[in-house]
Amino acid sequence: MGKRRILIAGTGSGVGKTTITIGLMAAMRKKGLCVQGFKCGPDYIDTSYHTAVTGRKSRNLDSWMLSSDCVREVLVRGSEGADISIIEGVMGFYDGKNPLSDEGSSAEISILTGSPVVLVVDCSGMARSAAAIVKGYQALSGKVKIVGVIANKVGSEGHFHLIKAAVESECKIPVIGYITRESELEMPERHLGLVPSIERGELEGFFYQLGERVATTVDVERLYELADQASEIPAMTKPSVFTSYPNKKVRIAVAYDSAFHFYYEENLELLQKRGAELTFFSPLKNEEVPHDVHGLYLGGGFPEEFAPRLSSNGNSMESVYQAVVKRGIPTFAECGGYMYLCKELVTAGGAAYPMVGVIPGIVHMQTRLAALGYREIKGLNGNFLLKEGEVARGHEFHYSTFHHQTELLAAFETKGMRGKGTDGYISKNLVAGYTHIHFGSNPRVVENWIQRCLEVKLHV
Repeated sequence: MGKRRILIAGTGSGVGKTTITIGLMAAMRKKGLCVQGFKCGPDYIDTSYHTAVTGRKSRNLDSWMLSSDCVREVLVRGSEGADISIIEGVMGFYDGKNPLSDEGSSAEISILTGSPVVLVVDCSGMARSAAAIVKGYQALSGKVKIVGVIANKVGSEGHFHLIKAAVESECKIPVIGYITRESELEMPERHLGLVPSIERGELEGFFYQLGERVATTVDVERLYELADQASEIPAMTKPSVFTSYPNKKVRIAVAYDSAFHFYYEENLELLQKRGAELTFFSPLKNEEVPHDVHGLYLGGGFPEEFAPRLSSNGNSMESVYQAVVKRGIPTFAECGGYMYLCKELVTAGGAAYPMVGVIPGIVHMQTRLAALGYREIKGLNGNFLLKEGEVARGHEFHYSTFHHQTELLAAFETKGMRGKGTDGYISKNLVAGYTHIHFGSNPRVVENWIQRCLEVKLHV
């Protein structure tokens, strides 16, 4: 049999997938198992929860940004050394990029990876009807393998037994447990500001309680057994994108702390595999960009949550300014990093904080989402990351808007659901924008960056 893994899918968004996934992870950790988390789609927030609960870096399995081979490879590499991998689905099981196919859905990930599926069903206000729902999910695709059900939001244990009888009789799969509507342990509202509180350890007690709660009414042992129905993942036939290249002797500084930590783990690994040594520094701790680096990576995160502190950390800001402007080291800043490089960040409450000031523009936070969705991107205006004709894929998700003060050159042409647009700012060796690029979608991004770092290194 293949490695143990299970995909926790939902009948729709908001049915409690994340709560149940985290509870299962916590319950299995308590049994002494080594658990690896994965998330379908591009979401960074759920992976932050998984990482906090399992103690292992959770990874994204995204079938739109990455090729099928790359998705399987991320899964195999991430699962090494784990007793069980738990994959959290996205939206409803069949919801993805296209209403006419499984593209970009949890269903597609389950098929690609041969992962058995446990379906979380919101059972409030129904009994036998739950069987009709499960049967529909079984019937829509002949390729998925739904092996069990968890009934969420049931009124009582008696209500659960009605659902269990109906589903097991009609659908021939076990209902392995339930969560009642009354269970007080609802997830705190999933908003961006929550992730720093996870990092500070403030939710550890909550995760522990959630594990205890799930273990009382869900048969965790049975779930572990069902996970053994995962198919073997066939050996790769194509060369791996994670092949190690000879060391090119470049060092790239990476901003990494509670304000900047949205990095696809594979992005960092691809940089290392292709010959970059990574060195980490914290703008929140007022640490400086090391002097002996040849590149700079400012990732996404929550600069707005920490704006007063970032703004007062002059050493860090000055060193970033010097690295980008005076030393001209090849820099990529995405989303939070892009905001950090602007002149000023204005919070939703109207407070203004000066930032690094490399980019002549102001970022305004707002309470509603400014952009969300997949992006196919091309480089513009001599972008060193994406050269003429090269295309990468990524995702945009932010609550801020950028207002430039002078005419600027855009870094990317973006294509999303609503058509084409431009994103970001480019100036010499700086590429900045809102789009989170997955380097696995086109490793040329990494090679181009390292090549530019080498060129700059030689001329210093």
